[in-house]
Amino acid sequence: MRGPPACPIVTIDGPSGSGKGTISRALARKLGWHLLDSGALYRLVAIAGVDAGAAADDEGAHAALARRMDAVFSVAPDGSECVTLGGRDVTGRIRSEEAGQGASRVAAWPAVREALLARQRAFAAPPGLVADGRDMGTVVFPGAELKVFLTATPQERALRRHKQLKDKGSDVSLPALSREIAERDLRDQTREVAPLKAAPDAHLIDSTGLSVEAVVQRVLDLGAARSLWP
Repeated sequence: MRGPPACPIVTIDGPSGSGKGTISRALARKLGWHLLDSGALYRLVAIAGVDAGAAADDEGAHAALARRMDAVFSVAPDGSECVTLGGRDVTGRIRSEEAGQGASRVAAWPAVREALLARQRAFAAPPGLVADGRDMGTVVFPGAELKVFLTATPQERALRRHKQLKDKGSDVSLPALSREIAERDLRDQTREVAPLKAAPDAHLIDSTGLSVEAVVQRVLDLGAARSLWP
């Protein structure tokens, strides 16, 4: 019987607020695998563009920033994420709604996506990788051993995002947030390059009403059935 590959890859794609980031972090921590938060890379490009004074519609400038930006992902002593850009801590900044909207905008540009492709693939290293994003299973890692497409109802996703922002001290209205999520969904699903969609061989999991532990267990069961872990 063939054993697991040297560097198995699990991709978890889905729209904003589906819980893919939370699930990916929990799964990577449980397995002791590497984690790729691809959305954070696009958020960093958007932030780098603002800091560099690049025009909001300048694809070339943002692609150049994507190629050379000095971004470091690490884990703080308390287990939380830590992200620096050019040596500056931008952990809180990349999780803002403004950064999220900026990421959705720059992610539609082919030059930016191409600039980040090799950087994303370089995250794959033993003992394995959990890759979180919107095109992980369709474009970045089409040969991944396990692909999951995580979703939830629009109402659930808006409520989750609203709670996250409120917990961080951001004052945002739920109706406004619902509109922004709907607009981002449309932009992500209809962009010409790498649109948000489930890979043909992805497993669809609707996380509406499910706990983090329940969703992680479903993914663990899928992986165990493929002998990716015991």
